[in-house]
Amino acid sequence: MRSELLGAMEAVMDSGDFSGGLFVERFEEQFAAYCGTRHAVGVGSGTEALWLTLVAMGIGPGDEVITVPMTFVATVEAICLAGARPVFVDIDPVTYTMDPEALEVAITARTKAIIPVHLFGQPADMGAVLKIARRHGLRVIEDAAQAHGAEWRGCKAGSLADAGCFSFFPGKNLGAFGEAGAVTTDDGDLAQRLRVLRDHGQSRKHHHEIPGWNSRMDGVQAAVLSAKLPTLDDGNRVRRRHVLYYRRELSGIEEIILPVERPGVIHAWHIHALRVRGRQGLLEILRKEGIGYGLHYPVSIHLQPAFGNLGYKVGDFPVSEQCAKEFLSLPAGPELGESSIDQVISALVGWAHPATGKSRGNPIKPRPAAMTCGEGILNRTPKSRPR
Repeated sequence: MRSELLGAMEAVMDSGDFSGGLFVERFEEQFAAYCGTRHAVGVGSGTEALWLTLVAMGIGPGDEVITVPMTFVATVEAICLAGARPVFVDIDPVTYTMDPEALEVAITARTKAIIPVHLFGQPADMGAVLKIARRHGLRVIEDAAQAHGAEWRGCKAGSLADAGCFSFFPGKNLGAFGEAGAVTTDDGDLAQRLRVLRDHGQSRKHHHEIPGWNSRMDGVQAAVLSAKLPTLDDGNRVRRRHVLYYRRELSGIEEIILPVERPGVIHAWHIHALRVRGRQGLLEILRKEGIGYGLHYPVSIHLQPAFGNLGYKVGDFPVSEQCAKEFLSLPAGPELGESSIDQVISALVGWAHPATGKSRGNPIKPRPAAMTCGEGILNRTPKSRPR
């Protein structure tokens, strides 16, 4: 897309509309329409999307916000930046998203909001989370930073709760050419408060209603995102195809637990994370063979020194802690060719079966031409939003 993206950036240069402005407004309209919400508010990053949403909801000192310890640190940073206290609940051992049974137990009189994380692109159990939230009168904010294009029961991530928060970090399924984020919502009042907060607290130029922040999305990022948005669904389909191929070739290896897709959802497969027993030996092989990988995330947030004041300890969230020791993320981006995927598979099979002669260089079964979208749920008729 080099030519198209250069053209988009040249349009910004020609207009001089560098901070906020028409390019941002255009992307906000496009992204809201894509997610199926009335509003999208562009901000400077996914971290600021979470933080400013909490502030716009009036959540601050003395309040508690429940989330999971198996996530990127920004989820918890945002809660702390708002002045609230993060409260953790463990993840489900199969889907790696918030465990609703643990959520119910963690609610106190100080709880004001819940942030379920669509980890790796897998939507959380929003039906259960929303039911609990309604019963207790709590706000729900989706951390959809890894879930661009994911769906839950026919509705896009970002349209499932009071607000959805996205990151457009360059490595995301929909990535900018730098830092950017957005908040999606049907709440017009919330959207307007976010617009004021992102622009130094001003409702119009030189009229500052509240202390705000400089979190304006810039025009170059908006133009790039507008150019890339139409390719998002096709890219996600290729990711799914890669994941299904991995599943076929790696199933049956005892040392590996393959990721699953929750019934009734479309996983965005931003990260293809396996659980691997004896991970260190495999990492050495991957490094030796020049195969990139990721560890998402090797230390659960409740055990990070930055949050030691919360008082959590080893053993408090056993599922998250075990996953931190075992998660290994494999290359699965849409730009990868089949030969690259085959190289990764061969390395894993050779590691798991070193005595059988199955190692790198041995032939891999050809990818079936019919393998496209898995369970066929991409063509379902969308249902009404779970409100």
